Amino acid sequence: MHAAVIVFPGSNCDRDLAVALESAGAKVSMVWHKDTDLPAGVDMVGIPGGFSFGDYLRCGAIAANSPICRSVVAHAERGGYVLGVCNGFQVLTETGLLPGALRRNGNLKYICKPVELRVEDCDTVYLRGYKPGQVITVPIAHHDGNYFVDDAKLAQLRDEGRIAFSYVNNPNGSVADIAGVVSKNRRVLGMMPHPERMAEAAHGGTDGKAMFDGLMDALALA
Repeated sequence: MHAAVIVFPGSNCDRDLAVALESAGAKVSMVWHKDTDLPAGVDMVGIPGGFSFGDYLRCGAIAANSPICRSVVAHAERGGYVLGVCNGFQVLTETGLLPGALRRNGNLKYICKPVELRVEDCDTVYLRGYKPGQVITVPIAHHDGNYFVDDAKLAQLRDEGRIAFSYVNNPNGSVADIAGVVSKNRRVLGMMPHPERMAEAAHGGTDGKAMFDGLMDALALA
């Protein structure tokens, strides 16, 4: 599997995401936001956490208009895989690849701590290493992680089985405790928690590792 990790000014989890993908067996290319094209043969794109462009305007709004994001959108529209974590999730909503918006946390404070997530019954390769209903521990680190969609879109996400993760104890006020959602074709995943920070034992746990292993196994069989 060939993965591209996008780097914006203010990204600070790009290397973490690259290491998690490489540990799962992927070849990883780091791609600067001003590039206009993804490397040839890329299977998936990772958009990392951080504070792209200092989180000016809405979080992820400036990054979503970077030259490389046009290629990321085209990659997704032709069936490519995209994973957006934290700031990457914000970027994916700003590009329109995922529905909803990420608002200021309900308590108006930055939150950085491990949280429990419930794996939902969502048919996507990102979750193939987990069981529906399984509870895993993954850290969060965000100030604007309060996921919002209106009632009609929430009903659609539920009906289509597109909620990937839910918070066991909602830390930020996200509607319906949502921590991550997927696109209609199940190939684009956005999530606020950081699985790449729980992908090796030295991090204090490996609950995020199954995501990267499952993605690698699925693409190897494709």
